[in-house]
Amino acid sequence: MRLCNVLLLCSLFALPAAAEDLTIVSWGGAYEAAQREAVIAPFVEETGHDVTVDVYDGTWTALAEHGADQGWDVIDMLDDQARVACGRGLLLELDPRSLFTSDALADFTPSGPTRCSVPQNAYARVMAFDDRAFPGIKPTSIEDFFDTERFPGPRAVQRSPDGILEWALLAEGVPPEQVYGLLSTDRGLKLAFRRLDSIRDDIIWWQDPAEPAAMLADGRAAMAAGFNGRFFDMAHHRGAPIDIVWDGRIIGIEVWVIAASSDAPEAARAFVAHASRPASMARLATRIPYGPTRRSAFDRIALNPATGAPMRSYLPNAPQHGGRSLLQDSTWYANTEDLRLRRFRAWLNEDG
Repeated sequence: MRLCNVLLLCSLFALPAAAEDLTIVSWGGAYEAAQREAVIAPFVEETGHDVTVDVYDGTWTALAEHGADQGWDVIDMLDDQARVACGRGLLLELDPRSLFTSDALADFTPSGPTRCSVPQNAYARVMAFDDRAFPGIKPTSIEDFFDTERFPGPRAVQRSPDGILEWALLAEGVPPEQVYGLLSTDRGLKLAFRRLDSIRDDIIWWQDPAEPAAMLADGRAAMAAGFNGRFFDMAHHRGAPIDIVWDGRIIGIEVWVIAASSDAPEAARAFVAHASRPASMARLATRIPYGPTRRSAFDRIALNPATGAPMRSYLPNAPQHGGRSLLQDSTWYANTEDLRLRRFRAWLNEDG
């Protein structure tokens, strides 16, 4: 009888730990579809965790308002929003050295994990246009986005100061390396909004990241500001006549974070470690053109499984794109959020 009890006890200890439920929050659309196939499905298969994917608007305020009530565990965030959320105590603090070896930490580019986040991909805010709207000369520069005489038609712009202020200064001839310094001054902000005034009557606003590509596809906009992966999906998977202008692209970093309110922190950490493997990053970049944030992942990127497109050619940091580019200053974004929104709303006359 005693031997049976010992054997039963041993068998119980030998059983695998019960898989936890995990809620991952992302952005929806083609990007989320690529994440599900490239990152989330392999994680579920490998670990047995039951994963639910929710969609949000990308802001730290959404995490503050809904994260605990809706059981968010892992969140896909822009780097600047993650910095704000970390500072407000909304994120679980990570120990990068417990997640990654020294060699793996050195493999991250252009920067490594922080106390609250792990870089996962590089995306770009780019200008794109409806090829049907310009049968002759095509737009080739950010200056063309603000030139409604040579290139007439509605401009689809996010209802936000993000990105468009940098472009306004580039169109004024400000060198990329001076843009954020100038935007830190009242003079720079006035200069940017003055340039934005030149297209005020031609702007149609968007709030959902899927909208600008759809606006180009159905002819509502002639040019649009949006994210390179969305435009790629509309052009290559849906056949829309959309071209990207790489000049002036603003390269940003997307990160994985874990909510401080997570009920499954260990499962969340396991997912972040899984999603940060070079193989996971390469599978994602093979499906949607967001560049990996680990050097060793680049050589693993293959042809798009649906279209056969050589995906390394479409990454935001592909060398053949040329033209001007900016690396989004996440610290500047995190520190100027209130100021930018206040000035932007005043420009929209929302304050009176």
